[in-house]
Amino acid sequence: MNSPLRVLHVLAGMNLGGAETFIMNVYRNIDRTKVQFDFILFRKEECEFNSEIRELGGKIYWIPRYNGKNHFKFKKAWNNFFKTHPTYKVIHGHVRSTASIYLKIAKKYGLTTIAHSHSSSSRGKLIDRFIKKLFQFQIRIIANYFFSCSNEAGKWLFGKKVVNKENYKLIKNAIEADKFIYNNISRDNTRNALKIQHNFVIGHIGSFTYPKNHDFLINVFKEVHNRQGNAILLLIGDGELRSSIEEKIKDYNLTGNVILTGVRSDIPDLLQAMDVFVFPSLFEGLGIVAIEAQAAGLPCIVSDVLPQEAFVTNLIQKVSLKESLSKWAHYILKRENYKRANTHEQIVSKGYDINDTVKWLENFYITSSLQKKIIK
Repeated sequence: MNSPLRVLHVLAGMNLGGAETFIMNVYRNIDRTKVQFDFILFRKEECEFNSEIRELGGKIYWIPRYNGKNHFKFKKAWNNFFKTHPTYKVIHGHVRSTASIYLKIAKKYGLTTIAHSHSSSSRGKLIDRFIKKLFQFQIRIIANYFFSCSNEAGKWLFGKKVVNKENYKLIKNAIEADKFIYNNISRDNTRNALKIQHNFVIGHIGSFTYPKNHDFLINVFKEVHNRQGNAILLLIGDGELRSSIEEKIKDYNLTGNVILTGVRSDIPDLLQAMDVFVFPSLFEGLGIVAIEAQAAGLPCIVSDVLPQEAFVTNLIQKVSLKESLSKWAHYILKRENYKRANTHEQIVSKGYDINDTVKWLENFYITSSLQKKIIK
C-alpha cells in the first residue's frame, strides 16, 4: 500500500481562529490514506488543535518565530528542515509575513509552493505593517499557486493581476454544515447549562484582538441593554485584549450581563443558544464564524467590511461602523423574536459544505505534487 502524500502547512500556531478552523475542517474530512497534513508552527507552546492533529496522524514541527534580528537563523532553520525532511513535495503557507522567505527556500528544494491569504488588512504598529508589506510583495513572484478565502483577500495580498491568473484559486472557507443545523433540543440544553434560558442572547465568536473590535461591541451592547434589560452578551474566545475588555465591562456595570466563556470547542451548540450573532470586525478575509452562524439559522448583524462571499443567506445584514450605536442596537433588537429555520440547503448550494472543498483540495495536492512543470 502506498504511503499518503504529506502536505506541509505553515502557521503561527493552531489555536482557534478562522484559518485554523478551516484547515482542521479539511483535515478531519480529507481521505488521510491519500493525503496527510503535517505542520510547521512558530509557537512552541501547546495549542488548541495540537492534540487532535497528532490523533489524526499529523506531525508537528517548530521553527523559531521571525523577529528581524534572527533573519539568518530563521533561513538556516528552514534550510536545515528541508535537508533533513526531503520527502515533502507540497508546502501550503498560511503565514504571509514571512512567506517570501520560507516559500522561496521550499521552492529551492523542489516543493510545490502555495500561498494562502486569509485576511484583507494587516495589524500591528505602523512600522511592522510597513515591513510586512515589503515582505509580502515578493510572494506574488515566488509562489507557484495562490489561494484566498475571498477575492478581496486575494487582491490585498497578491494584487489584482494575480487574481486573474490561472494559478489563483478562491478556496471557500467551508464548514461541516451538518453540525450546524438548527436544533431546538441543543438550544435548550445549552441555554440551561449557561443559565440563560429566559434571556435575549447576543453572541460573538472571535479572538480578543484588535480586528474583532470588542471595544465597539461592548458599546453597542450597552445601548442594547439600556433598552432591553433582559439582554445577555455571550463572548466566545480569548486573546491579548481580554483583560482590557473585562475592565470595560466592569466600568459599564455590565458584569452580570456579559458571559465570557473563553475558548470553546462546542461552537455549533453555542450558536444554537444565541438569538442574534453580532460581528463588528474592523477587517476580515472572510469571517468563517459568520458562515457558521448562518448555517445555524441565526440572524447576523455584521460590519460592512465583510466581503461579499460571507453573505450566503438572507439572514445576514451589514451595518457601517460609522453608524450610531443607536442604529446598531435597533438592528439587533429587531431580531429579538426571530423564528429560526434550517438553512442547510442554502449553505451547501453556495459551496460552503466542507465535502466539496475537500474533494477539490485532495485532487489538487496530489496532481500538483506530480507535475513536472508548474504554472508561473
